[in-house]
Amino acid sequence: MRFKITLNRSTKQRMLPMEYMYYISAWIYKVIGTADREFAEFLHEKGYGSSETKLYKLFCFSPLDFGKPILWKEKKLFEIKKHEISMQVSFDVQDAAQHFIKGLFMEQEFYLGDKFNGIDFKVIRVEALPEPAFKETMHYSLKTPWVVSMRSETKDTPNYLKPDDDQFHEQSIKHLTEKYKSIHKREITAEQISFKPSKEYKRAGFVMKPNTLEETRVVGNIFDFEISAPLEIHQMIWNAGVSEKSSGGFGWCEVRR
Repeated sequence: MRFKITLNRSTKQRMLPMEYMYYISAWIYKVIGTADREFAEFLHEKGYGSSETKLYKLFCFSPLDFGKPILWKEKKLFEIKKHEISMQVSFDVQDAAQHFIKGLFMEQEFYLGDKFNGIDFKVIRVEALPEPAFKETMHYSLKTPWVVSMRSETKDTPNYLKPDDDQFHEQSIKHLTEKYKSIHKREITAEQISFKPSKEYKRAGFVMKPNTLEETRVVGNIFDFEISAPLEIHQMIWNAGVSEKSSGGFGWCEVRR
């Protein structure tokens, strides 16, 4: 289930850190954390569990749509002139949760940015978006990086694989099957999924927890891909992202027309 969230820039501030995706993730976490008891009970009754960790596995989000900002490359800032901008957020929950989720985000007021630069926003619209007509074979275009990582034996940070690495294909499908089982408590096997990434890709990533001792950069790849799988997998990709760390905004994709 995807929602378009329209934001209004409520003050004169116009400078936004280029590494803003982490701050969106933190805001969504905060909104979810304020979910009222009725919403939590709904999730529990539908089998999603009541723990925060479980709920936080269910979402992904798009980059901000703010037109063509002025880029201050040396300062790592965007200067945004538009007063009204938008983004999308998705949750892998049943349609019956739509009014709960709209209520959580509607009229939220928040600051997006770090302690030096940021913008005050107010949510002015929340619109539920229709699902595409899913088929067994679909073509997608990534808008944020697809992260596939493996633990390294020689360093503390993981190895972030590229689409042309030998283990990328196997690990990608493994993640999809494990993610589906974790969310839906049902099993889809790797043999039921066929995945074909395009030959061209772009390395990209986000900084997580910027300006802290825990700052780290997570790296993935942006590319087009074809995937053949049961419809439930396509719905999960659409609603919860295709990547690891989807609650950080990784693995947001659109259907190629």
